[in-house]
Amino acid sequence: MTFNDLIDRRGTNSSKWDKMEQLYGVSPSDGLAMWTADSDYPTAPCVIEAVRKAAELGVFGYSWIHPEYLASIQWWMKNRHGWDVDTDWILTTQGLGNAIALSIDVWSEPGDGIVIFSPVYHEFAHKVNNAERRVVECPLVREGDTYVLDLEDAQSRLDGTEKLLLWCSPQNPSGRVWTPEELRAVAEFAERNGLILVSDEIHHDLVYPGSTFVPMDIAAPDARPWTVSLTAASKTFNIAGQRTGNMIIPDEKLRKQMRHRLKTLDYDPSALGVAMITAAYSPEGAEWVDEQIVHLQSNCRRFDETIAKIPGLWSMPLQSTYLAWVDFSGTGMEHAEFVRRLRQDARIATSSGPGFGAGGETFERFNLATQRGRVEEACARLMHAFGDLQ
Repeated sequence: MTFNDLIDRRGTNSSKWDKMEQLYGVSPSDGLAMWTADSDYPTAPCVIEAVRKAAELGVFGYSWIHPEYLASIQWWMKNRHGWDVDTDWILTTQGLGNAIALSIDVWSEPGDGIVIFSPVYHEFAHKVNNAERRVVECPLVREGDTYVLDLEDAQSRLDGTEKLLLWCSPQNPSGRVWTPEELRAVAEFAERNGLILVSDEIHHDLVYPGSTFVPMDIAAPDARPWTVSLTAASKTFNIAGQRTGNMIIPDEKLRKQMRHRLKTLDYDPSALGVAMITAAYSPEGAEWVDEQIVHLQSNCRRFDETIAKIPGLWSMPLQSTYLAWVDFSGTGMEHAEFVRRLRQDARIATSSGPGFGAGGETFERFNLATQRGRVEEACARLMHAFGDLQ
């Protein structure tokens, strides 16, 4: 099966498709689900084979974080990112959403400030608010066709009660790949303000030619005493439903604190999730990811061509991820109007820009990790819904 073979996910308890009417008023019977960040095509054959073998065995008893699993993570980070990871540094959580929530829980107290650079993955703010902490929002600056940091402005927004910095690399929703110099600046900013730096690197495998992802631990090795890196195979291999992710913590003190919390919660990962990741982080999995990048890059080009044809719309050039960040400010429309056209006229469910914080007010985020036919259909619908502008 190829990346372009259509798969009907409706009625399969897919949140992406089966909840979009509830959340966005777009029926799956005629709508396109382009909001939440998972893919519409099957995962790598090596991962499917691991599931098949598990099903044939038919025994789903207790498992453990076994050496093969840890070695596969170590192999992947070294071969795909040039990152030497000691297996002792790896702690496994119930996905990266859980890892973010645990970081907030372990390294801050209710009322503490948590720093984020917006617009950014909406779950950062949600989890901060859910934990009764305070969101300290530091806006990124749009410069040309990308975002840049303004750490001087960020510094002015802090009052000394902040405990944690949630960092997104590569950046969601913009697809920005940060340079080593920028990463070091962020690490120094965290140190200067006494912040634990939690670097969410979940999209690190989905990087396009011309850009190079650098792990925070490579860019700023001196920052290990206050840095935690979050990684997962979930976006890369479309296995987010397995809820299995990793915290890579070189510092012994931080690692001991988090390990204690996981033990207190009696957490162990899913046996099937561990088996799937062990299979994914392999030469066969790497080959599949390379093929996926080609597919995604083609989808991005096609989508951007259409956006460029609609006056007033602008799509930020993607360096990574499969999430197009589209600005509607040039139309002069209020947010409610262009969202109405998207949902009612085009029948497309997208992630709402304001949910990503300051700077997202005029944007919508489109998930392009789907079949080419669906991208073509989305393009046609957008041209129709905004046809009066052309």
